[in-house]
Amino acid sequence: MEVHCEGCAGCCIDWRPLRADDARAVEHERRGPREPLDDAYNLVPLTRDEVRAFLEAGLSDALTPRLWAAEEDDAAAEIDGQAVATIAGRPAFFVGLRTPPKPVAPFGRDRERWLETCTFLDPTTLQCRIHGDELFPDECRAYPAYNLALEQETECERVERVFGGERLREDDPGQTDGLLLGRGAVGGKVFVHPRPDDLEGVVSRIARGDLTDADRAEFVAVAAASSPGTLAISEHHYEQARERVLETDSWAGRAVREWQRRDAAGEEPEADLAVRLEDARGAPGTPGWDGR
Repeated sequence: MEVHCEGCAGCCIDWRPLRADDARAVEHERRGPREPLDDAYNLVPLTRDEVRAFLEAGLSDALTPRLWAAEEDDAAAEIDGQAVATIAGRPAFFVGLRTPPKPVAPFGRDRERWLETCTFLDPTTLQCRIHGDELFPDECRAYPAYNLALEQETECERVERVFGGERLREDDPGQTDGLLLGRGAVGGKVFVHPRPDDLEGVVSRIARGDLTDADRAEFVAVAAASSPGTLAISEHHYEQARERVLETDSWAGRAVREWQRRDAAGEEPEADLAVRLEDARGAPGTPGWDGR
């Protein structure tokens, strides 16, 4: 699809704090009816094969889970006082990319505040560090085609409405083979945790945005050990994946920790921090807009 992305990154950041007065701009960017337990905006859901690819690449510490609150008529599991949406009695979840606070300046705005941003977005160039790489998720590659196919407002359209300009240059979604809906998504993009009792305490940490490394490893391992089209989990692959995630210490994971520390400390969002926090830790570069 043809979109104009320079100076935007609206699909990669949580830009709600820039226009909190606009009621429609502060909704979750989501395509399903259920409310996520977390408040991450534009979470990128990964397929099982993509989760495994991040695991193999040593970047599994850049991943995080998403669970949902059950609707009134849903089958639910009661965990930490929360009715969690389930499939066959097992908590359902996505695995997506983490969104730490970074000093980004989209839409011509000043770098005036921290905004939650995809782990792989370079806050200096507003380009993806893994764009064109084998790890680049299908969800990102196809965006905003899936939204258009489901007749849901795209982030491109929201940015146009709130900040002006032309971002979405065509509205034909074309082929959407990777969308994965219904039963076909189970085990392939929507995963289930086989042991709800093990999630006591974890669900409340998800809601607080306070997950531990062990919490994230648990969900990544279950996803990696899942079998598309079924509820089956390979215990052998689960154990291997969980151990591997806990051992992972990538540039992305280290940068996330440092971004979070600086934001929590109330530091000023300096423009050159990305060079010191990400590039210096081995993050792949981006071409800049002159190279596009």
